[in-house]
Amino acid sequence: MTTPEVQYGLLSPMLIVFGVAVLGVLVEAFVPMRARRGVHLGLALAGLVAALAAVLGLAGTEAYAMNGAVAIDGPTLFLQGTIVLVAIPAVALLAERTVAVTGAGTERRIDSFTPQASTTPGSVAEKEAIDAGVAQTEVFPLAMFAIGGMLLFPASTDLLTMFVALEVLSLPLYLLCGLARRRRLLSQEAALKYFLLGAFSSAFFLFGVAFLYGYAGTVGLGGIADAIAADGQGRSLALIGTALLAVGLLFKVGAVPFHSWIPDVYQGAPTPVTALMATVTKVAAFGAIVRIFGMALPGLESSWRPMLWVVAIATMVLGSVVAVTQTDVKRMLAYSSVAHTGFILTGVTALGNSGDVGVGDSGASATMFYLLAYAFSTLGGFAVIGLARDERGEVGDLERWAGVGRRSPLVAAVFGLFLLSFAGIPLTSGFIGKFAVFSAASGAGGAVLVVVGVVCSAIAAFFYVRVIVLMFFTDPTDRTVTMVRPTTSVSCAIGVSVVVTVALGVFPQPVLDIATRAGNFL
Repeated sequence: MTTPEVQYGLLSPMLIVFGVAVLGVLVEAFVPMRARRGVHLGLALAGLVAALAAVLGLAGTEAYAMNGAVAIDGPTLFLQGTIVLVAIPAVALLAERTVAVTGAGTERRIDSFTPQASTTPGSVAEKEAIDAGVAQTEVFPLAMFAIGGMLLFPASTDLLTMFVALEVLSLPLYLLCGLARRRRLLSQEAALKYFLLGAFSSAFFLFGVAFLYGYAGTVGLGGIADAIAADGQGRSLALIGTALLAVGLLFKVGAVPFHSWIPDVYQGAPTPVTALMATVTKVAAFGAIVRIFGMALPGLESSWRPMLWVVAIATMVLGSVVAVTQTDVKRMLAYSSVAHTGFILTGVTALGNSGDVGVGDSGASATMFYLLAYAFSTLGGFAVIGLARDERGEVGDLERWAGVGRRSPLVAAVFGLFLLSFAGIPLTSGFIGKFAVFSAASGAGGAVLVVVGVVCSAIAAFFYVRVIVLMFFTDPTDRTVTMVRPTTSVSCAIGVSVVVTVALGVFPQPVLDIATRAGNFL
């Protein structure tokens, strides 16, 4: 065996994030409880900013690290930059604290997480922990471990490294989903569903790795591509392995028919965790999909492309249609997320459709731009939802949002902007993102996909506009939800999301050019 050489410079973004996560564990052990939140937040934000600087410092680099297990190339750096950029405001949301009246009748700032995860929901022990001001600050190192796994996932160039990254990013999320302060039982149910279904999807992924290793004799993506190119016959093992890998990856992005966990988990998890899962997790998972299909399986595109067509159409249709029937805002955005997964998959179907010399794969470039645009709009949307409160906590009932635009016009206007971006209205990032993936799909012969996508976008626009009409053109009632005043961290997260949503809709060309140049695999 060859002793691996660790290229610390090339791996620096991931090493910084993992290092901060380990330091977070030490903070839990040695820092007094009252000071932990501030130390965790400062440490996490400093680590993410340093990781972003490391990604920018590697711009233009094309090299392998860890004996070829990790690729530092255009797609890796663009996706890692997106993950870190979105993770900064997402981590800020984890620190959100609002004023609430405790059982003792005193005011106390509380966060979205249960004070003690081990206590029974509604028990005396839980109430005592709330009154004592106990905080579950472990969420910060857990989130940093998950983000580190997300940075490694799209950069991996062998399937075993990719599987390790998948587990590193998934396990902390299973825990975080069950830590909601409000509606604890629903949160615990969400965590259990996510864990069980995620374990099954990981088993499918690992089984696919075994089949592809049996076929190619290697788990390296380049070696698998070479084996497929050299073998004109007998590709049964490769096709079975591809199908099993697709199950594990499509589950992670929430594509039909592996989407059933999305609405339950998004609704039950603490809203800051939902925002984290709906954004950076989706970016990392799609990055892995793009790398596997674009780098390891181009020789099988005549087999996997029709499969992705079917999945993309089913995902767009089901997500758009079922979202119309939802009466809870978080579940509506969950099914909206399913529909957007279908839109992003239309870009994935265009993988392998390269343009001129020096121009990257148009399918990869369009997909990466859509992920950047969608992530910030979604983060901002969930951040606004977290502001809707009553005396018992967050309010998701859609009917209680009637007249919010008259009581809290600025917050409602911001939420309306994000909804218009989801609908793909011009001058928002959502329009440019959909235009990019539809153009790529059309150039790769996917005109049918584009037609279905446009129709589903029109259906989706109905329920987005319905919420806007409900907020601004309906009189408020006694049950209308109150929008609490956002804290500094939440205000920054929402502000950054608004700026990016508008900037990518009005001046998208610089980022489109970067995505186009970053579309080449090493």
